[in-house]
Amino acid sequence: MKRYDPLRAPDPAEWLALNEHRRIHLAEEHHRRARIRLPNLKAHAVTHVIVENQMALGEEIPVRTLRRLMAEGLNRHEAVHAVGMVLMELIFDVMKQPEAKRSEPGLDPNKPYYDALETLTAESLRNSGSEQ
Repeated sequence: MKRYDPLRAPDPAEWLALNEHRRIHLAEEHHRRARIRLPNLKAHAVTHVIVENQMALGEEIPVRTLRRLMAEGLNRHEAVHAVGMVLMELIFDVMKQPEAKRSEPGLDPNKPYYDALETLTAESLRNSGSEQ
């Protein structure tokens, strides 16, 4: 894989065959070529990579959410941003919690993320001003 284009799903096998550093580099290069200015290109690219990894692995709820957002009128890049925004908000919230709460036995760390994805809509993004 020589280029990453968030408007097109990368071939899952080809994407997963790349190491993480290469995936991040490809996402950074896409944004540089597109002249998209970002406060933190590396963090933005990492978010793209995490979401693309979930898509390539076929993780049911993120994949379903991405498809639903696209059916609601977002392009694929906007949908990747939306899923990534939910993920980063969750990570930020988790990091604010005391360490003991983060590692509670029996706690499914994905549940809040999946719950938030299930309620995410293109309309809610438009109303919040978060659509990219």
